[in-house]
Amino acid sequence: MTFKHNFKKVLSATAFAAALVVAPAANVSAATNDASSTQQSATATSQDQQASQDQATSQSSAANQSSSTSTSSATSTSTVKKVAKKTSKKKAVKKVAKKTSKKATKKTKKTSKKATKKTTKAATAAVTASADQSQATDLQDDAAKKAAEAAAKKAAAAKKAAAKKAAAKKAAAKKKAAAKKRAAAKKKAAAKKKAAKKSAEKAAKYWIAMRESGGYYTARNGSCYGRYQLLISYLGGDLSKKNQERTADRYVYGRYGSWVNAKRFWLAHNWY
Repeated sequence: MTFKHNFKKVLSATAFAAALVVAPAANVSAATNDASSTQQSATATSQDQQASQDQATSQSSAANQSSSTSTSSATSTSTVKKVAKKTSKKKAVKKVAKKTSKKATKKTKKTSKKATKKTTKAATAAVTASADQSQATDLQDDAAKKAAEAAAKKAAAAKKAAAKKAAAKKAAAKKKAAAKKRAAAKKKAAAKKKAAKKSAEKAAKYWIAMRESGGYYTARNGSCYGRYQLLISYLGGDLSKKNQERTADRYVYGRYGSWVNAKRFWLAHNWY
């Protein structure tokens, strides 16, 4: 009874395992029902207590079925284990692959984010540097422009000052030349006037000498003597030509201021 009962249990378990391996998930329930029916049948058979022959036959058959079932069970169990191991391995591989992919994705995202941040920072720095450089260039251009304008203004002022100085110098030179020319003309006029005066004086003196003595230094008329008929007392005892000339000039310039005036007086009074 025990053997038969155990055999039935083994048979039921084997059938159930075989059903799990071979049949699809939809037929697992049917295999379970069949195993349950077989178990109930075995229980009913044990209660009827069949004959020894039937029991022996059943035992023999059960032994054969047990052997076959054990082999089938072992094969099914091995297959189940292989399938489970393979499935577990696949799951592990998938899990590892998923984890690796997740890590790689995370790392890629992190690297990409870092690279983007670095690129953005570099771009910002480049833009800032470009802006600074542009601003510096603008400042330099402005400074150069201002310097050029200041230099041009300074050059214009220097040129204007130089032109003004040159004009002033030219005007001064012109003025000086004009003054010099006027002085020369004045001097020339004075010289000419002096020469004319001297000539007039000489002519007037000669005219008076010719009227008084005919031009002789030894002419005598009473108390008057010489070329200009001066009083002998004027000559101071020196009757020389030189003394007569000197004494006559002193007398005329002292009395009339010039021989021309003396001549004018002579013409009016016939003496001087």
